[in-house]
Parts: sequence; C-alpha cells; structure tokens
Amino acid sequence: MECVMIHPARKIIYEEHAALAAMLRSLLLLLQQCRRQHRSLDLLALRSVLFYIDEFPEKRHHPLESELLFPKIRARAPQVRDILDRLENDHAKSEHRIREVEHALLACEVMGESRRTAFEDLAKNYVEGYLQHMAIEEQHIMPVADKVLTAEDWRELDEAFMVNKDPLTGHSPDDDYRELFTRIVNLVPAPVGLGA
Repeated sequence: MECVMIHPARKIIYEEHAALAAMLRSLLLLLQQCRRQHRSLDLLALRSVLFYIDEFPEKRHHPLESELLFPKIRARAPQVRDILDRLENDHAKSEHRIREVEHALLACEVMGESRRTAFEDLAKNYVEGYLQHMAIEEQHIMPVADKVLTAEDWRELDEAFMVNKDPLTGHSPDDDYRELFTRIVNLVPAPVGLGA
C-alpha cells in the first residue's frame, strides 16, 4: 500500500472542502425545513450562509487553488489538463454564480413567495454543482498532486494555505469570522458535519 505524506496544505484543502460541503448541505436542509413546516424562508440564516460562501471560499480558497496549486500540477501532469481547465472555468464563473443565488434570495425578500421556487431551484443546482466540483478536485486532482508535486511545491502550498485557513475549520485569524461562524451554527440546522 502506498503511503501518502499528509502535508498541511493537503489537510487544509480537505478540511475546507468538508466544512463547505457541510455548509452547503445545511443550506438545503434549511430550505427543506422551511418548506416542510410551511414557513417563510429564514432570510437571516440564508443570507449568512451565502455571505460566508461568497466571503471565504470564493475570495480565499479558490484563488489559492487557481494561482498556486493548479499551475504546479498543470506543469507536471499534462494528463489532467482538461480536468484542470474545467475546474478553472468553474472558479472563473463561481463569483457570478453566487451572485445569482444571492440575487434570487433578494428577489424572494422583496417580491415574495412568487420567487421562492426559483430561488430554491437555483440554490439546489448551485449546491449540487459545487459539491461535484469539490469531488472532482479530491478524486482526480489531489491524487495527482500527491504523485507529482515536489517537497518545495508542498512547502510553498503549506505556507500559503496555513495563512488563509477557513473559520469553519476552527482556524480563524479574524474575530469577525468567528462571530459569523457562531451566528451560522446557531441559525442553520445542525446536522451535516458542523457539530452541535
């Protein structure tokens, strides 16, 4: 059996993916819960979750992958260039996609129930796409990274990812993010890996 060294950057990527997946699934659970209980959407909870996604993964996690991780893999593993192109394309469009979801929620807030189904459908598609994106990174790219990246590559990645850890993994350098995390945990359904 092959032994894979666990570099801090690798561990952080997987932790951040797990935290984000839990957040995304909680968003869907919140929508299901509101629908099942015949309640209006919990706008504060939904806005908090969407803000977190826009604020952290979009602005901190994706750039590290796109600017550091993917170029290193691309240079040494031509066999995964098509997959990297797809992931890069996802990253390039991701900020626009989260804005669409946020706008659809705003439409629900100002236009009412007539916009709810459109928001829920868009949110569901967004979550499914994001989960699929992370699965591709984990199943197809990270195993290649383990094989082709050098010790120097990992040192550079470790340093960059350790500076920018996600607050949902318990490593926030910023009190504002800790407060956001606490608010989200208190507002959204508690299952899916976030803990009680």
